[in-house]
Amino acid sequence: MMKIGIIVHSQTNNTYSVAEKLQKKLQEAGNKVNIEKVNMVGGNKPQSKDIQIENPPDVTGYDGLVFGSPVHAFSLAPAMKIYLEQISSLQDKKVALYVTKGLPLKFTGGTRAIGQMRKICESKGANIVGTEIVIWRGDVDKNIDVLIRKFSVIF
Repeated sequence: MMKIGIIVHSQTNNTYSVAEKLQKKLQEAGNKVNIEKVNMVGGNKPQSKDIQIENPPDVTGYDGLVFGSPVHAFSLAPAMKIYLEQISSLQDKKVALYVTKGLPLKFTGGTRAIGQMRKICESKGANIVGTEIVIWRGDVDKNIDVLIRKFSVIF
């Protein structure tokens, strides 16, 4: 059994809904799983200039972590970027990453956002064990199922 934290930034609830489905699957496998939200002080407005994170989730008590975020302007959502940069250490932690996005094309930021998350997490000692991009078009449930199948075997 692992203690897993699913840390998400979500504005439209899409990213959060993926976290809830993943939590259910990981709990069925016998893990203790908490979902924690990354929220901005003053509300989740992506255009905020001076973003501060309200009560940033503490990652120290988890064996494994999943970070989830929407893609903003072809890039990682600023709130998640700032939150990840504030974490002091992810040393020896198993970490999986996912992003949600509306645009289906490859160049619309999913890969870039995952790359940004990976770089920050690895710089803090994380062991990246999986990544996934969920496109919010077409058969969304199928896209989410792919992520859940992939992530449920790595923890």
